[in-house]
Amino acid sequence: MAEAQKRSWSEAVDNFEETMIAVFLGLMTLITFANVIARYIFNTNILWALEVTVFLFAWMVLLGASYAVKHSIHIGVDVVVQMLPRGMRKFLTMLAALACVAFGVLMLKGGWDYWYPFATKRAFLETNDIPMPDFLQFFATWLNEGERYEKLPRFIPYFVMPLSMALLTFRFIQAAWRVMGGHQDLLIASHEGEDLLEEALAEQPGNPGKES
Repeated sequence: MAEAQKRSWSEAVDNFEETMIAVFLGLMTLITFANVIARYIFNTNILWALEVTVFLFAWMVLLGASYAVKHSIHIGVDVVVQMLPRGMRKFLTMLAALACVAFGVLMLKGGWDYWYPFATKRAFLETNDIPMPDFLQFFATWLNEGERYEKLPRFIPYFVMPLSMALLTFRFIQAAWRVMGGHQDLLIASHEGEDLLEEALAEQPGNPGKES
């Protein structure tokens, strides 16, 4: 039961990341396309388009970082590690995973410390151009002493900082657990060592794989 709950939680986080990345990418494309049409056909401009696109890009990249950890698709150099015996490789990978967990915790604290003032004593600060949707005006009662927001408050887009770092830390802990359990050898997906070896073998005289 516990194992099924853990798998269900991991799948829920996975689906959340995938959905958000797809939504943000789609919205960026649509908003940018609409702004181009507005500018070059109707000779006008969507004032908030650039700022929204910047925030959507930030959310997509930061959430994508944790998703990439889950699927081991971050780029890295593994030439030396691949040359080591399996036991030593696992030990070094475990050290790297623990270092990544520590990094994630530090980034989570930094992200929270950066965001929290915007949700408390700086809750009145707004974005430059993004209008405040009416359905989010309840934040004005909660955090802005009842004064309605004209623009979207900064604590909403900035929330990506603690959220993404929490997900990143969670993914690093998952990776460390997989390495400890022997289900994963490396934290990265690159295989420079194998590529270099194949390239060297292909260059040897008489090798059938060498190009003529």
